[in-house]
Amino acid sequence: MAIAGIDRGSHVLVFPYPAQGHMLSLLDLTHQLAVRGVFITILVTPNNLPALSSLLSAHPTTIATLVLPLPPHPSIPPGIENTKDLPASGFKSLMVALGDLHNPLLDWFRNHPTPPVAIVSDMFLGWTHHLACQLGIPRYTFSPSGALALSVILSLWRYPPKRADPRNENEMIRFPKVPNSPEYPWWQLSPVYRSYVEGDPTSEFIKDGLLANFASWGIVINSFTELERVYIDYLKEELGHDRVFAVGPLLPPANKTIERGGPSSKSILSWLDTCEAQSVVYVCFGTQAVLTNNQMAVVAMGLEKSLVKFVWSVKEPTVGHVAGEYGKIPAGFEDRVAGRGVVVTGWAPQVAILSHDAVGAFLTHCGWNSIMEAVAAEVLMLTWPMSADQFSNATLLHELKMGIKASEGPQTVPDSGQLSELFSKSVSDKTRGESERAKEFGWAAKEAISENGSSWKEFDRLVVNFSH
Repeated sequence: MAIAGIDRGSHVLVFPYPAQGHMLSLLDLTHQLAVRGVFITILVTPNNLPALSSLLSAHPTTIATLVLPLPPHPSIPPGIENTKDLPASGFKSLMVALGDLHNPLLDWFRNHPTPPVAIVSDMFLGWTHHLACQLGIPRYTFSPSGALALSVILSLWRYPPKRADPRNENEMIRFPKVPNSPEYPWWQLSPVYRSYVEGDPTSEFIKDGLLANFASWGIVINSFTELERVYIDYLKEELGHDRVFAVGPLLPPANKTIERGGPSSKSILSWLDTCEAQSVVYVCFGTQAVLTNNQMAVVAMGLEKSLVKFVWSVKEPTVGHVAGEYGKIPAGFEDRVAGRGVVVTGWAPQVAILSHDAVGAFLTHCGWNSIMEAVAAEVLMLTWPMSADQFSNATLLHELKMGIKASEGPQTVPDSGQLSELFSKSVSDKTRGESERAKEFGWAAKEAISENGSSWKEFDRLVVNFSH
């Protein structure tokens, strides 16, 4: 691919945060940079190296690795290097542990014959801004969240809200500076922000890193202008420069050179081939959220009563989930829906499922990767945000009228009758308006990443920035 006016061959360090939702999109970004002739070194810890195998085989001459051991931390058991193996409380500990790579990384830079001219690192690695300043090179924050969610995060840390009653978890917090003035009850705000304790070393380290993101040279967002223009413009105005690059949706290559998450399951896709167009509801809550048994029972009952065809990806409980209280498929459910629904335990080929013509609606936890994949696939979303940026993401879908609220919150148990009605409605003419909006934004997404589309041009602008 020849790109006019670009000094090919810049060397850039890419540093992902080791959580699947963060790594996947940054590795897709890395692929796109390599396609554009950028030389890349990816920094990972030893246990996360296998996640790069397909990317490295696709770009053997342009992508190298820097493998550094994860520094020890009292809250992280030896051998654990990824958030999927940690309880929720370990999330922040991992951020702090990775911060101790500052000096080893500084040494590597200073001893490298042709060191990188820029750093692209995850928003949970804000300390790399200070490293870049020491080295005299630009650091670009990579946001795995969209521009609205990032605007809310920026506002939280820059303009901390004053609470009338610190005991009231339902107190509404307003964001008047952010376009459309979103508001959320306290419990829906970023758990990292809510758990901040002034003077606590871990809290102060994380606060400093998040504020450093907005002081960095630029911000790269997995979104596209046509979807979030008003929020992208707000970020540029708030930051005082135009180095906000909306390069999404970041997706695996169409030729599947790079598989996302694991091998595709041909049996699910073969079953979808037997279904009518837009007749299937896909249910998935991402890589982190696991439903309680009560929530599992309600979703199962809703699917059963609705009589719709469905694919349900069920995540099994992990560290931090009380054994026996999460992720249990109700007894006899699969037998009762045999032929009409498929239950997948473990990993499901989400991109392939969403892209299939048979899928008409998606019950989602509103993780940003899932939203980007569904937007690109032109699929209507039924929203059930659980935590973190997911409430902001749901706000965006409702604003754009391509999402319908199903529920919200990790403990909420919706009414099975209402859920059943929503499932039926979502694959019928009753949601034609929302489905049409989903199609329009899907077309806009494809246009954005095609040659000379908005995201294509943003990628070019980003690569030009590396070499100046």
